Amino acid sequence: MIKFTFYLFALILIFAASRVITVKNPVHAALFLVLAFFSSAAIWLLLHAEFLAIALILVYVGAVMVLFLFVLMMLDVNIVPLREGFVRHLPIAAFVGTLILLEILLVIGAWHQVPPPEAAASALPNTEALGMVLYTDYVYPFEIAAAILLVAMIAAIALTMRPHTRAKYQKPEQQVSVRREDCIRLVKMPAETKD
Repeated sequence: MIKFTFYLFALILIFAASRVITVKNPVHAALFLVLAFFSSAAIWLLLHAEFLAIALILVYVGAVMVLFLFVLMMLDVNIVPLREGFVRHLPIAAFVGTLILLEILLVIGAWHQVPPPEAAASALPNTEALGMVLYTDYVYPFEIAAAILLVAMIAAIALTMRPHTRAKYQKPEQQVSVRREDCIRLVKMPAETKD
């Protein structure tokens, strides 16, 4: 049962990852990426790495994918099928949602059958053991990765804050201070007569 569940999740993961790069619709690609993340989290759960599984779901599915979909919708991608309504995307969303639900049910069923890790490694809870290794043996790589992420975050903020030459901005102080005489010119013209 455990091998079957692992291979099933691996096949779903490979299928979802291949669909991410082959579908033409970016919303469908994002939904398949969510399915790939859930499949990876299920495999982590089968390996008794609960912290990594929940971190994958919370960080990638809960934050990164929501942000990606938000940016995708804000970019106003000029794809006509995206604007045709909710019903058009319903079959793919229902398919992905059903697969995620089946994965959750299968991993809950198979998780209790997986033998626990070795006795020496199971003396500490999973999250505590990960924290001990991360903050003792790998403290310098962890700090370097944090510094690199900080530099990337500052660079992303700097790129969004610089002025764009193509963008047109409204200046509210000029709009409020406009007078009628500046915008309208009254012209006196003689009336036309019919001959």
